[in-house]
Amino acid sequence: MSETLYLVTGAAGFLGSHVCHQLLERGEKVRAFVLDGDPAIKYIPKEAEIVKGDLCDIDSLENFFKAPEGTETIVLHVASMVSVNPDFNQKLVDVNVGGTKNIIQKCLEHKECKNLVYVSSTGAIPELPKGQKIKEVNEFDAEKVVGWYSKTKAMATQAVLDAVKKEGLNACVVHPSGILGPQDYAVGETTGTIIKIINGEMPIGMGGSFNLCDVRDLAAGCIAAADRGRKGECYILGNEEVTLKKMCELLDKDLHCGTCKFYLPLGLAKLLAKQMERKAAKTGAKALMTTFSVYNLERNNAFDYSKAEKELGYHTRSYAETLHDEAVWLRAEGKIA
Repeated sequence: MSETLYLVTGAAGFLGSHVCHQLLERGEKVRAFVLDGDPAIKYIPKEAEIVKGDLCDIDSLENFFKAPEGTETIVLHVASMVSVNPDFNQKLVDVNVGGTKNIIQKCLEHKECKNLVYVSSTGAIPELPKGQKIKEVNEFDAEKVVGWYSKTKAMATQAVLDAVKKEGLNACVVHPSGILGPQDYAVGETTGTIIKIINGEMPIGMGGSFNLCDVRDLAAGCIAAADRGRKGECYILGNEEVTLKKMCELLDKDLHCGTCKFYLPLGLAKLLAKQMERKAAKTGAKALMTTFSVYNLERNNAFDYSKAEKELGYHTRSYAETLHDEAVWLRAEGKIA
């Protein structure tokens, strides 16, 4: 019987490091692909084999893919460049689209590669009107989504599905919504907001909603897709919508940290964001609030993840549990009092 080696890109990132941990916990062999010089390399579990390279340099992927005789490989392509700026960015296209096409090419070249799981985003799926739950789609069009991060994820997802149809690639796609939870060493946008709320640095919040998942549940969903995902299928890994107000209330109930004193209606927030953007354009400073961030709160954030529940056994824990565990971690790290 051949051995299986799991190849994980983005292994130093928030989601990728959790994927590595969970695979190692169940006794799998893991090889992690990391950008040379990435300071987050120290967060990759010691038991994982580390290969350094760059997704945009296809030659540097060869050592990552090369497997010993009699070994099958399964690729989890988690790596991604994330941007909350909606504007065109060539690096975003190079990493998210070009890098994914390089991964596809290597999967096809290496016959021992049995399966690819591509970690896309719910942002790649066209939004539906409020009141309708957004479901998986079979085709992706960058013109139908907002912001260049979402556009690049749509383009990359389509490239994976094209390779399935035209070249016989055995691959499936998962679409995580937002990520929440402990061990976010890079302190992403959501973790940064939670720190501000707990530390009382955010007296004014906004209306609107998010869709956030525990990073541990997302990692389990990615691995379940490698185990049970069907060829050419897409799976939304989402959660129930939650408002900023609800999140603040959960944090206050758990930590007695106080909460936002006032929540701006989205219409007013949009007007203020436009003023801030105009001022930022003149001064060169970063706008505290952008029209794109308001859009993300205003948009339809209701996703139907029942397909992943049925086919992958995906499940989500409560926001209260995730926020509690995240707060415990943040305190241990000295990021909150």
